[in-house]
Amino acid sequence: MSVDVEDWFQVQAFADAIPRDEWDYLSCRVEANTEQVLERFAEAGVRATFFTLGWVAQRYPALVRRIVDAGHELASHGNGHERVDAIGAEAFRADIRKARMLLEDAGGVAVRGYRAPTFSIGPHTPWAHQVLAEEGYRYSSSIFPVKHDLYGAPDAPRGPHRPHPDGVLELPMTTVRAFGRSLPCSGGGWFRLAPYQLFRAGLQRVNQMEARPGIFYFHPWELDPEQPRVFQARPLSRFRHYTGLPTMGARLDRLLRDFAWGSMSDVFALELAEPAMPAKLRAMAG
Repeated sequence: MSVDVEDWFQVQAFADAIPRDEWDYLSCRVEANTEQVLERFAEAGVRATFFTLGWVAQRYPALVRRIVDAGHELASHGNGHERVDAIGAEAFRADIRKARMLLEDAGGVAVRGYRAPTFSIGPHTPWAHQVLAEEGYRYSSSIFPVKHDLYGAPDAPRGPHRPHPDGVLELPMTTVRAFGRSLPCSGGGWFRLAPYQLFRAGLQRVNQMEARPGIFYFHPWELDPEQPRVFQARPLSRFRHYTGLPTMGARLDRLLRDFAWGSMSDVFALELAEPAMPAKLRAMAG
């Protein structure tokens, strides 16, 4: 179970409609919405991973501390919610370094996990996993093995793997194979749009037929149907963002009951315990 901690105005769907320099002047709802997430998890007895923006940690350090104090794993969602494939390797390095510093200062714990904004790590960022390793991260959950207009790496492996031999472990978003292609089964807008029974069946198939865990994600703003409307955004963006918000809470509560959940580090402990072989040792072994 994972949560991408960002506010309603920071999503990629509104990037063309809301200038970044206006963020500090908008109504911030991330603190109250994340508190609601923490309450739901506490009631269900669920431990999760909170992939949190450095931007949020800088402004709401007490919220980050509450996440940690509740027993959840604190991880990085980058600093400013910028697409990795748009900013380049050096800006990416600076972004994840700053985010980790802010998160660790606020939470008082080591941050080892990372998820790219808008799943923007893929074929166009072959350097990303190595940079993450060099900056002290242990794993990424940033690749979505599907075809999508905003993201996706449809040819990527569907299970844990190391895209770069000297890079971090990648824990890709969950998909199911059907009709000769990989279909998303991880959360986000797909979870709000698809019939709940269909989504549950997809996760059960991954658990039972493929004998491996699934990864689910959502955002705190998805539990906030009263959030401001961005009418200047494109119709498709508005549809993706707002559809299903009124019923999201009930669907999430049902999902928490129907499956056993844990943090990324707990669920994938065995995979994370296997270190990557450095290039020098691989050369010697060859």
